[in-house]
Amino acid sequence: MSREKYDMTAFEREARAAGYNVIAGTDEAGRGPLAGPVVAAAVILPPEPIEGIDDSKKLSEKKREALYDVIMERAAAVGVGFADAGEIDEINILNAAMISMARAVENMAVKPDFVLIDGNTSRFMDIPHRCIVKGDQKSASVAAASIIAKVTRDRLMKEYDEKYPEYNFGKHKGYPTREHMELVKKYGPCEIHRKTFLKKILP
Repeated sequence: MSREKYDMTAFEREARAAGYNVIAGTDEAGRGPLAGPVVAAAVILPPEPIEGIDDSKKLSEKKREALYDVIMERAAAVGVGFADAGEIDEINILNAAMISMARAVENMAVKPDFVLIDGNTSRFMDIPHRCIVKGDQKSASVAAASIIAKVTRDRLMKEYDEKYPEYNFGKHKGYPTREHMELVKKYGPCEIHRKTFLKKILP
């Protein structure tokens, strides 16, 4: 049995064995969309495991919503960070994703002394940390953060759908579906569109 598939607490245990006591996982949602912010979350899980936590992409919307409530209720701390479309255009999506994760950690009521980061690179994180490729599939803390980030972003996009109903953000959440791209061509971009992402779509 591989750790990657079956043991979602190994990285947390390794950090504690190295002398760290407060371990947070962080992940982001929304690198690929044409519109809306990139949203990151950071989570410090409680000692008792929360059943059902997994990579948010593997869970149904109903399951993510249910786990969001459980994580928010039981986690030792949760932080959320954002980078909006204008900032994404200014500093690029990778930097925006990295800085949103750093902001999520900064916004935690309980400060971690070690952070597990989804992905293969880190920037702006001034706390001891470890990058984990596909961390949302290997670490319960990172998976919990992926759920909080995804649900938070989806809820935001539903709010934007009310403000900009012509783009149908509530359905596609800003991702580059055929429908979304056709609506951008029809109506032009709105203020939450990432202009640097539209160069191949708009003349």
